[in-house]
Amino acid sequence: MPAQNGKDLLLKMDLSGSGDFQTIAGLRATRLSFNAQSVDATSLDSQGWRELLVGAGVRSASVSGSGIFKDAASDAKAREAFFNAEAPQCQVIIPDFGTIEGAFQITGLEYSGNHDGEAAYELNLASAGALSFAAL
Repeated sequence: MPAQNGKDLLLKMDLSGSGDFQTIAGLRATRLSFNAQSVDATSLDSQGWRELLVGAGVRSASVSGSGIFKDAASDAKAREAFFNAEAPQCQVIIPDFGTIEGAFQITGLEYSGNHDGEAAYELNLASAGALSFAAL
């Protein structure tokens, strides 16, 4: 796979609950992480090697992003989702790979700004249910 533009890694949120996904405006950096807990099934019969119970454990995903304010609607929706402890449907578009979709809860929302610079924000989301993957 050739090198990809980082700006093509997009985070989209269903702002209205109607399935109409909108890009979260102003993001400058986005990160997606997948995690899986393992379940140790090692016993005396394992011949000294660790064995894992396949298919067990909890899978999760987390998304983080940082950027600048550019769109009042997406900022308001993110703030509303955080304060109401909602888990809106989100999409993460990974260039030349696919789309991850599912419910995500905003677990962190930070605002910052310097007196001589732009207002910025950081956003952390955690998966809140099963995710789907659609290849591009």
